[in-house]
Amino acid sequence: MKLQYTKPAKEWTEALPIGNGRLGAMIFGAVEQERIELNEDTLWSGGPKDWNNPEALASLPEVRRLLDEGRYREADLACKNMMGPYTQSYLPFGTLRLSFEHGSVAAAYERELCLEEALARVQFVVGAVRYRREMFSSFPDQVMALRLTCSEPGMLSFTAKLDSKLRVRTFVDGDKWVMRGTAPEHVDPSYYRENLRPIRYGETEEGGAMTFEGRLAATVEGGWLQLDHDGLHVRGATCATLYFSAATSFNGFDCEPGKQGRLAGERAEASLAAAMQYTYQELRERHVKDYRSLYERVSIRLGNRVSPEDMPTDARIMTYGANDPDLAALLFQYGRYLMIASSRPGTQPANLQGIWNQDTRPPWSSNFTLNINTEMNYWPAETCNLAECHEPLINFIGRLAVTGRRTAQVNYGAAGWTAHHNSDIWAQSAPVGAYGHGDPVWALWPMAGAWLCQHLWEHYAFGQDEGYLRDTAYPIMKEAAKFCLDWLIENEDGYLVTKPSTSPEHKFRTEDGLAGVCTAATMDLALIWDLFTNCCEAAELLEQDAEFKRELSDARNRLLPLRIGRYGQLQEWSEDFEDQDVHHRHVSHLFGVFPGRQLHGTDTPELFDAARTSLERRGDGGTGWSLGWKICLWARFHDGNRALGLISNLLRLVKEDEIEFTGAGVYANLFDAHPPFQIDGNFAAAAGIAEMLLQSERNVLHLLPALPDAWSCGSISGLRARGGYTVSMEWEAGMLASATISSVQGGTCRVLAQTSLRVEDASGAAVACNEREGVLTFLMPSGQTYRLVPRQEISSS
Repeated sequence: MKLQYTKPAKEWTEALPIGNGRLGAMIFGAVEQERIELNEDTLWSGGPKDWNNPEALASLPEVRRLLDEGRYREADLACKNMMGPYTQSYLPFGTLRLSFEHGSVAAAYERELCLEEALARVQFVVGAVRYRREMFSSFPDQVMALRLTCSEPGMLSFTAKLDSKLRVRTFVDGDKWVMRGTAPEHVDPSYYRENLRPIRYGETEEGGAMTFEGRLAATVEGGWLQLDHDGLHVRGATCATLYFSAATSFNGFDCEPGKQGRLAGERAEASLAAAMQYTYQELRERHVKDYRSLYERVSIRLGNRVSPEDMPTDARIMTYGANDPDLAALLFQYGRYLMIASSRPGTQPANLQGIWNQDTRPPWSSNFTLNINTEMNYWPAETCNLAECHEPLINFIGRLAVTGRRTAQVNYGAAGWTAHHNSDIWAQSAPVGAYGHGDPVWALWPMAGAWLCQHLWEHYAFGQDEGYLRDTAYPIMKEAAKFCLDWLIENEDGYLVTKPSTSPEHKFRTEDGLAGVCTAATMDLALIWDLFTNCCEAAELLEQDAEFKRELSDARNRLLPLRIGRYGQLQEWSEDFEDQDVHHRHVSHLFGVFPGRQLHGTDTPELFDAARTSLERRGDGGTGWSLGWKICLWARFHDGNRALGLISNLLRLVKEDEIEFTGAGVYANLFDAHPPFQIDGNFAAAAGIAEMLLQSERNVLHLLPALPDAWSCGSISGLRARGGYTVSMEWEAGMLASATISSVQGGTCRVLAQTSLRVEDASGAAVACNEREGVLTFLMPSGQTYRLVPRQEISSS
């Protein structure tokens, strides 16, 4: 599994990403003037501040009155008084530049990213000399390492140095070349153009902003090494290894990074000194071993490769797309690779661009967008066997619960905690919008806490760690549910509704024009149903809070029922409004199908069919992440061919200068093209492919629920299912050939497949089971693995 090319990257979206969760790099692979863009996941502008708006609570009665009177556009305007400031921005760290003395005329050029080892490589020939480079970002040793070699002794000469778009100074410190810098105290979003100084630095370096430091060191074999103010110089070597470390003064979401921060230089030096105690080969082996412990949990084969083995990845995308099942498998494993590279225990959660960003004012501030994108980033974490990579988001939710408690009190006079559309490293929880600049259709959405809490529950559902549920997840879920109880109000018919409410980023038509604010948008109700359901199940499992569980259950039963509209669609709003755009990229009202579990073909067939009609009406276009969500939805509707059609739409090559919001696709490096780049589409595609092959809803493991015709033969190993199961499968001619199921804690296992199955234990003996309505039920001891095979295979053997 690798991405491969026959020429250097010209654009950032052609470069190859590496990362260890904290340190990221984009490698261009240029022959003479190499450029490697660097990131560190805590380098953000700004610091903690009070973003809550007391005017929000004062404006709430007026907004509700206007909604009661059907004056939706006026309600939109009134909601502008409820906004706070925009979030801060994720920033680029700097650039490692390498200037070689062999010129730019090269032959036999190859550039690749090996997914099995998380290694980026470049090689080419200049004259009679073959030059090779290999680079990785190590999680166990918290450095990047770059190995440069040549085939002839003494032919490697270059200068390496660091620079940045931020305020920095460079100097030599012993045998290290150092870049020390200061981040801005404030950066406006790229779409906010009201200020004369959108990027504002403090008056002095001793101000309140983040400081950072990068350190570069080298070892050489042959030749000599010299450091001066112009950089790190290697002359006449046969081999050289560069080591890079970086750190910031970030000391927590509630600490001012300039005055209460950690010493960036000391931390960077400690990592670098410790790593350089190892040889390059030892560092490499430690990196590969650590990475493979995660990556190798899952293998996948969706059919035979149809493209030539040596075809460059960009040409492969353009020529074959999803018609090459091996390219779809590469897309799946690339999503898992990006997850490992951008989210590891102890790091920040993956933002809109993972950890890779080259802009001082990046698209949408490269922040945590909580009305779909951040959650989507983590859809593959559990199913694709990367539960540890889920931890940064889980920890971030805990920080939001702290800041969001104050927002609930100040903005809404409510208990519990809440969060909104955007957040940042400082855990901003209030509505953004620059106190009226933004649009309420996305800014005024206090449901992020409810959605994020689904991730807390899912981590338990897959892992079955009751201690985690008791000590970490449930207390945060409970407080989010308390906010929702206070946020709900009773309507004239006795139902509980949210008011004001929005369906994120999608407006509806009224007699007076477009509006975004309404009463009880479907997504609000679905999110609250999900949170209350998960809290009730958690309380029952933990045998606590019986009275609170009854309160949640009663409130859930009183939620305004979901409705079917004039087109047979699941209504997006409580009233059957016409869409602003029937093909809108957001499908928020379908949350109950995926990633939720409220709507199902067996339990709620009419609403489930209406949701399918809504998805049909949305069409198969959309931005990159929107296509990813639709893949997951069509998988839940058990339509594998339709899901594959959306994968085909995603596997369309997009050039950097294409800003075609209805087309989307992927860039040459397989990054999701929103456009511009957003990483959520990569993660959603991986999650969608997993969902096509295995689902675990309603306490049933559904094997191959949405297998497309084009993937008639294949295999998958290591997928995880709710209930603590790990599942591997092989299939032939579109039918299950065999499956193995392992159980963490044991219990009753229920399996649904398209064929009748026999269950065997490790010795091959038959396991007692019963079958009803196609569902096979049997008991599994903890820690055991059972094999399932079609009954006809047994009878014919």
